[in-house]
Amino acid sequence: MSVQPETTGPRPPSPRLGLLPMIIFGSRWLQLPLYLGLIVAQCVYIVLFLKELWHLTSHALDFTEQEIMMSVLALIDVVMISNLLVMVIVGGYETFVSRLDLQGHPDEPEWLGHVNASVLKIKLAMAIIGISSIALLRTFIEAGNLGSSRATFTENGVMWQVLIHITFVVSAIGIVFVDKFSDASARKQAE
Repeated sequence: MSVQPETTGPRPPSPRLGLLPMIIFGSRWLQLPLYLGLIVAQCVYIVLFLKELWHLTSHALDFTEQEIMMSVLALIDVVMISNLLVMVIVGGYETFVSRLDLQGHPDEPEWLGHVNASVLKIKLAMAIIGISSIALLRTFIEAGNLGSSRATFTENGVMWQVLIHITFVVSAIGIVFVDKFSDASARKQAE
């Protein structure tokens, strides 16, 4: 059985838009500097990651196990924020500005094929929960220092971090619930 290569012919001509619809639709390109700015922010996170990695490797023999764990968690935190930036940059651009035409590209992200505003919101909420979880884990590891001069936060600060994390989790559950409810309503109306 032979597989025929996928052919992509010329695109059909775009419909002619009036002046006002053309201006409104074209305004989506105003987001381009925002996405380019996020790429610059990603570069800043690369510098931060390298700085943290250098700090870890140059002090590896001097650090305690807890200090090594805190440095590794800081690295993971930077990576998770960087992943969040990639999702926003690629998914947001594809969803709100213009298609990237990556179909068939070997490096096309698996999630990009079915991304829309709802999927992007859920992925972002899950990423924020992951980032918050890492920050909370770092706080819990340092909790042994509470009440001492080495403490970088107070008991009240820990309580607020936990409450904020719970708020992120409840918000994500709410987003998923509303998304599923909206999908179910849309399917019923289509039938």
